[in-house]
Amino acid sequence: MAVTKVEELNIDATVFPGVAALLEVMRHLRDPEHGCPWDLKQTLTSLIPYTIEEAYEVAAALTEGNLAAIKDELGDLLFQVVFYTQLTSEAGQFSFDEVAAQTADKLIRRHPHVFGDENAQTDAEIKAQWEAIKQQERAEKGEVESVFQGIPDNLPAILQAQKLQKRAANVGFDWPNIAPVLAKIQEEIAEVEAELDAEHIDQQALEDEIGDVLFAVVNLARHAQVNPEHALRRTNLKFKRRFQAIEQRLAEAGKTAEDMNLEELEECWQQVKRDSLA
Repeated sequence: MAVTKVEELNIDATVFPGVAALLEVMRHLRDPEHGCPWDLKQTLTSLIPYTIEEAYEVAAALTEGNLAAIKDELGDLLFQVVFYTQLTSEAGQFSFDEVAAQTADKLIRRHPHVFGDENAQTDAEIKAQWEAIKQQERAEKGEVESVFQGIPDNLPAILQAQKLQKRAANVGFDWPNIAPVLAKIQEEIAEVEAELDAEHIDQQALEDEIGDVLFAVVNLARHAQVNPEHALRRTNLKFKRRFQAIEQRLAEAGKTAEDMNLEELEECWQQVKRDSLA
């Protein structure tokens, strides 16, 4: 029999004592008489910067592969959710349990091939089914229909570009293979070069053209099935690690990066690269 609601799952509500403990700690932190003054001052909007920071710290821990850090940072991110729902509970709006139950119901609804009678098996079939269900949900809510409906304007730019491209691709606005994607990148780079070669550089136009290059590179990553945020984060860490290796070698020689010219630093860089590949 197909499962359609979370209540139909065989769930033991006593198996998450850690969640219960965290919720209770949060209630104590917000106690009007004996709670923490800082926690008592927070609002739904004041917590936003901390939530974003915690999400990035989770991403950093995952990229580094440090299990102890991953566990710690996931806990910090979970605490953000608990904090928000404590505030909404106090206002008589909704609780942590309601958020969790609603999310469980949504996941059941969006996975009819697992909990229902659908037969989607391939990644493409599952993706198409997921998008069709989301489109139906938006229609039921009476939202103005748009392929980009629900994509927040304040997402990090790389993630937003990726989502915009995916949505457009779902309605057929996409190249069939990677060759024209690569050609588009070359075209956009040529336009950047043209702006740089102009007698008087229009900074706004240059920014627009560089933005087009970045957008095209995100599209390349999507076609190559590479997460652009993850790829750039790994490259950032690699750059940091290699440059710090240069700093370490220079320190051992009693020098700093400021003591070297570009050619000498480049030579050090190439040596570090060779050593890392050895």
